[in-house]
Amino acid sequence: MRKRRLGSEGPELTTVGFGAWAIAGEWKFGWGPTDDDESIAAIRHAVERGVNWVDTAAVYGLGHSEEVVGRAVEPFRGREDVLVFTKCGRSWYGRPEGVIENDLRPESIRHELEQSLRRLRVERIDLYQVHWPDWTTGTALEESWGTLAQLAEEGKARWLGVSNFDVDQLERCEAIRHVDSLQPPLSLLTRGARGAIAWAREHGTGVIVYSPMASGLLTGAFDRGRVDELDPGDWRRTSPAFREPLLSRSLELVDRLRPVAARLGTTLPALAVAWALAQDGVTGAIVGARSPSQVDGWLPAADLELDAEMLREIDAAIAETGAGSDEPPSPPPHMRPPVAAGP
Repeated sequence: MRKRRLGSEGPELTTVGFGAWAIAGEWKFGWGPTDDDESIAAIRHAVERGVNWVDTAAVYGLGHSEEVVGRAVEPFRGREDVLVFTKCGRSWYGRPEGVIENDLRPESIRHELEQSLRRLRVERIDLYQVHWPDWTTGTALEESWGTLAQLAEEGKARWLGVSNFDVDQLERCEAIRHVDSLQPPLSLLTRGARGAIAWAREHGTGVIVYSPMASGLLTGAFDRGRVDELDPGDWRRTSPAFREPLLSRSLELVDRLRPVAARLGTTLPALAVAWALAQDGVTGAIVGARSPSQVDGWLPAADLELDAEMLREIDAAIAETGAGSDEPPSPPPHMRPPVAAGP
């Protein structure tokens, strides 16, 4: 399986990594019911097939995803080629039930880290990432990033990264301590992170992109009927991407991609992930699964290379269908910072 170095100072990563959001179980931003044993089997299947990293976050399932990941990687404990990444900054600790806020106060970061170490059953996080900027507590970004730098110096994290940061925020972090990794959304439908990715390429920062299959829209498994049948606990039921008019454009693009995947002898999930991996500056892609069979659907992307002609054909399909957006990504509605009151 192909590998790429994460930036100038990071580890060698397989081009695909296992994303553990969807295995978090039933919670406020869940994907519907999950089976922990099936989730564990999916992670172990991915590792046994060569995938060498798993990405999760403390907030996924309010800790449940980390617990499942910790159980899943137990047989591989001590192997340097099985890396575990997680994130901090989305906190529910000490808050009313159902309330999750962005919190990057130094004391909160340290508390989250200790809880993640316990759930993951490790003594050190391989890549510790800021999940989202903090617009809740008013903590200066420099203070938060400085705390992560201290944790790395203390040996509690090997590499440090950020997720959902723009260029200005990246610059502010880089001035204090090198940013090893950036995690932005990137897919055929969400293409606006290219400015941040270009910054990362110029500064020796690795890039691991998330949602390359657009939360399932690009897998070919969706039509309007299936969207209507999503579990009531699945966050996608209320997402604008799964509603009109965006849904029709996305499904039209998927139909345009079917013959492309067929000519390549691959799956639609693998084609979608391979497109993300073909973007300049991208190190790897985080790809979710809830079963071993779903892993097999995207695993071929790890070694699938798209030539210039194929990329032009895909770009033409995007332009002609009007699917997706090239605008810089913005937080989902429930995550947007408050708007200042007028005079």
